[in-house]
Amino acid sequence: MFEHISPDTIQRARSIKLLILDVDGVLTNGQLLIGESGEIFKSFNTLDGIGIKMMQQSGVQTAVITARNDAAVTARVEQLGITHYFKGMHNKKLAYEQIRHKIQLTELECAFVGDDVIDLPVMIRCGFPVAVQNAHPFVKEHAAYITQNFGGAGAVREVTDLIMHAQNTLQTALEEYTK
Repeated sequence: MFEHISPDTIQRARSIKLLILDVDGVLTNGQLLIGESGEIFKSFNTLDGIGIKMMQQSGVQTAVITARNDAAVTARVEQLGITHYFKGMHNKKLAYEQIRHKIQLTELECAFVGDDVIDLPVMIRCGFPVAVQNAHPFVKEHAAYITQNFGGAGAVREVTDLIMHAQNTLQTALEEYTK
């Protein structure tokens, strides 16, 4: 399952203590469905959600930094137990620096999954920058790892599984479901 992963990628993933996620295009497919009265609907992947929960249980913290501020994202963040949540943050670098200092992590201990240029100020600073398969080409140029899956279609699960594999916690987490 991880045969295609380079030793450098495994080494970067092994050091991660905080996984930071963008929302639109990463946790969702990037489409915004807008109802007649202006309400926004988004689709989240349940595989991503289980992966996030398993990784949290293995000891890796999670965060969301998003430029948007809507109820659907807040609800999903709460469902997943993500305690570090920055919404309406167009300056993602500022949010990144705040969270990193709050929980006292080095840049090498942080991963960020993004898809568009607004994510680059964090991606170029963190130890493990990840772009989803359908990310903008310029963003992919700055990624240490590009997922095989698209955003909103299991890309986050791919990253959580990779981090847990690198930290030797994935197999134990998976076997919990077969007891």
